[in-house]
Amino acid sequence: MSTKIYQLEQNESYALIEWLGEELVQENYEELELAVRLLFKKEYTNMILNLAKVQNMDGFGVSAIRKATKICTNELGLFVVVSKVDEIVDRLDQAKIENLTIMNTNQEGVDAIYLNDLENDFEDESDANTDEYGIDGSDLGEDY
Repeated sequence: MSTKIYQLEQNESYALIEWLGEELVQENYEELELAVRLLFKKEYTNMILNLAKVQNMDGFGVSAIRKATKICTNELGLFVVVSKVDEIVDRLDQAKIENLTIMNTNQEGVDAIYLNDLENDFEDESDANTDEYGIDGSDLGEDY
């Protein structure tokens, strides 16, 4: 019997994946992909992956994080990795994963998600005043 390698915490606006193992590698990266798919099916587009205990990550782990980031950002959400381990942060920086957010604490990740949601809401409101050509019609007179 295998022990659970992650713990999920879900609330209204984001899900937290607490990685319990010391490695995110070929032998267990599929667990992360399964967790992300499960959360996405539950309509979570904001996820925090806490890698505080992780000391070793290979290309498979990086690939799983790349996929999770793409899934979230395609839905205007945010995928945040939490780690203070220099080797892990450096590995993710070198991978140049587009739109990946790396933070030091879960709370910073939560703040980043709320800020992202606010930015999306603000963009939605400004888009409501533009037509299909991107022209802002809010200042046009009645006759137009």
